[in-house]
Amino acid sequence: MVNTYKKIKIFTRSLGCPKNLVDTENILGGFGAFYEPVDDISQCDVVLINTCAFIRPAVEESLDAIFSAHDEIKKLESRPLLVVTGCLVSRYGTGLGSEISEADIFAGIAEQPDLPGVILKRLGIGPEKTLPVRKISTPKSFAFLKISEGCNNRCSFCTIPSIRGRLKSYPTDRLIEEADYLLQRGARELIIIAQDSTAYGRDLGFKHGLGDLVRELSSLKGLSRLRVMYLYPSGLDTKLLEQMAKTGEPFVPYFDVPFQHSHPDMLKKMGRPFKEDPRKIIQRIRDVFSEAAIRTTLIAGYPGETEEHFEHLMEFVRQTRFQHLGVFPFYPEEGARASGFSGQIPVKIKAQRVQKIMRAQKKISRNYLRSYEGQLLEVLVDSPHQEWPGLFKGRTWFQAPDVDGITYISGPDAQPGRLIRARIQETKDYDLIALQE
Repeated sequence: MVNTYKKIKIFTRSLGCPKNLVDTENILGGFGAFYEPVDDISQCDVVLINTCAFIRPAVEESLDAIFSAHDEIKKLESRPLLVVTGCLVSRYGTGLGSEISEADIFAGIAEQPDLPGVILKRLGIGPEKTLPVRKISTPKSFAFLKISEGCNNRCSFCTIPSIRGRLKSYPTDRLIEEADYLLQRGARELIIIAQDSTAYGRDLGFKHGLGDLVRELSSLKGLSRLRVMYLYPSGLDTKLLEQMAKTGEPFVPYFDVPFQHSHPDMLKKMGRPFKEDPRKIIQRIRDVFSEAAIRTTLIAGYPGETEEHFEHLMEFVRQTRFQHLGVFPFYPEEGARASGFSGQIPVKIKAQRVQKIMRAQKKISRNYLRSYEGQLLEVLVDSPHQEWPGLFKGRTWFQAPDVDGITYISGPDAQPGRLIRARIQETKDYDLIALQE
């Protein structure tokens, strides 16, 4: 007889970016009433690992997670299923089965909607269809809203288009419905994510897709903050910026723009489809939003990057004074055109260049945060501090979760999900310390 009521205890690891996390939440939602989360791998029926494979360290982390999980479960009396999905599978294909025999089920990104059914069948559970409801795993205070899949850009260093395919925007009505669900669950901040957020709706024939979506989302009841991540430089035209400015609150003037480099030679070699000097794009943002907080990511040690190219990048960082910045050494990824370029830079030199940029950025960040000392800011409380009772982790409007610094806050009303007015007592290199007024 088929068991139709058994709860499936699932231990989950979601690696990589927030886009992957949303995929994981949707997979878990596909189990419907059968799903029960567990934090102890020894107590589960299924180990679900959603992998990342964007760059070599991500591939290595994914493999380590798979093998570590296998080492833990192989000793158990009742061994759970080991399920591997995500970018690693989509990048390297089903041939992974012969290389990683430890896993029981492999599923690429395109197969994720059917994955819960496959697992339930393997466990002999079903056959009812349950309504998929995304299982949110972020703190109550915020949630990610993924607006599209894939990317039409063809940067020479990137494997994402080959892993996730071409741009596929989700219908606006579906996104509004999902956003409303997230707000009803208690989220105060929605964070728009995509491979290229500025491209939203182009494949659907929208002329001002992202700007119109931001306007519609901003009108939803209960939304305190709306943040947009992954804004492609060429998509940040004056029209979009003016649309966002007219929207006003709850949109926050936080711009996550991955420039990758500043020198025109390097940008051309990277295949970045924009010809403007990045400084002009930054100035365009600041002309419309004088208080804009700008985050970027950079690549150091790209093939052919000379000392002159690198010094141009360093000067770009010093002059622009980004509020937030991440930098990575170039990795010659299999399948990316740049892996075969001449002029590959030694690993040691790439590491030195990364360190030099981050030393400069630490000073910039420290001085920027110092300007807020003594000011009153609204802090969205995310979670309690695990070691200090009464202390909580939160964020100001210019801090995005996971990638930026945090604000440590205390006060009588400090509870996850609350937006609290607090005075900045102390500043660090990347973090703030605040006390509720």
